[in-house]
Amino acid sequence: MPAAPVVRIIARLNIGGPAIRTVLATAGVDRIRFPTKLVTGRPGSNEGDMRYLAREYRIEPIEIPELGREISAFDDLRALIKLITILRRERPRIVHTHTAKAGTLGRVAAILAGVPVRVHTFHGHVFEGYFPRWKVRLFLTIERVLARFTHRILTVSESQREELLHRFAIASPDQLRVVPLGLDLHLLAACEVHRGELRAELGLSKDARIVGIVGRMVPVKNHELFLKAAAELFRLRAREDLHFLMIGGGELEADLRRLAVSLRLAARAHFLGWRRDLARLYADLDVVALTSRNEGTPVALIEAMAAGVPVAATAVGGVPDLLHQGTRGELVSPPFTPAAVAAAMDRALSPEARERAALFRRQILEDYGADRLCRDLEALYTDVLSNGH
Repeated sequence: MPAAPVVRIIARLNIGGPAIRTVLATAGVDRIRFPTKLVTGRPGSNEGDMRYLAREYRIEPIEIPELGREISAFDDLRALIKLITILRRERPRIVHTHTAKAGTLGRVAAILAGVPVRVHTFHGHVFEGYFPRWKVRLFLTIERVLARFTHRILTVSESQREELLHRFAIASPDQLRVVPLGLDLHLLAACEVHRGELRAELGLSKDARIVGIVGRMVPVKNHELFLKAAAELFRLRAREDLHFLMIGGGELEADLRRLAVSLRLAARAHFLGWRRDLARLYADLDVVALTSRNEGTPVALIEAMAAGVPVAATAVGGVPDLLHQGTRGELVSPPFTPAAVAAAMDRALSPEARERAALFRRQILEDYGADRLCRDLEALYTDVLSNGH
């Protein structure tokens, strides 16, 4: 098969799973068979910037400043025109879009530029927990129309595929494929060498129990529930030296700091901001929690499990698939109350939970590695091209 150039488009490389997956796919797919260019916008001021990851993998993205998250008729039109210009210049066989905004503009540009194959990845979706109902209805209509011009639509979990197929009626069964998240996990596989470093940094004893949450401080991640559950857990384990780590940043950080004070957790809630030394962090965490209202497949849980850390999470999106319906970690079923989340974190602090995490660690490293992701994408591209596109 002759080389099939790919242009990969994402709205921005902000901190999170979509940016990581997009960079790893750009760097890791066979460069002879699928030479790839990456097109991005710019991260927002409170989102965290992962453009450093592209530099680490020696990727030089083509940047379109107007390709941001927010809807703007003027900026969106300029971004669309620039995308069409890039696609006509690069003449790819495949355009692969990631995230909602880039998925819309990128696929429209690909259609207008005559690109033979259009592929889109739903890392999560924006149909719950993000926008008012009228916007959700508008986005659903747009996605259903675009799906008619998209050859493959990828999801990161089987649950997400079922949602797009049956609940939201986005696409047909033959269009939808599951390609699980893939990450560079080699540092987490050996994170034990860093054990004790975070405790020393924070001045915590070796007997302290540490529960962490990793992610952007935005409404859909529901950090407020985490802090309220932390207060409940502290009451359950009042005799223990419990500490709670907030790893990340975002628009709600000031509100969350005030909430921690009002819950009398000021001395036990540690706001660490954005960190790149994740192996050092996971090495000392006893539990990683996730309290999101909506998710695709959360990177933080994969990272925690690859590091052998027990997890407790709300049963949303692809989380039940990742945790094998609760056999790989503690799942919280609706309603998501502080008491229910605290009980799940309490179970995750048990010795049995740590043993279970160690048992499944190797499988996580195999199932969610970057090499597997790139093999899956190469097979998918080969399949869609072999069908005459």
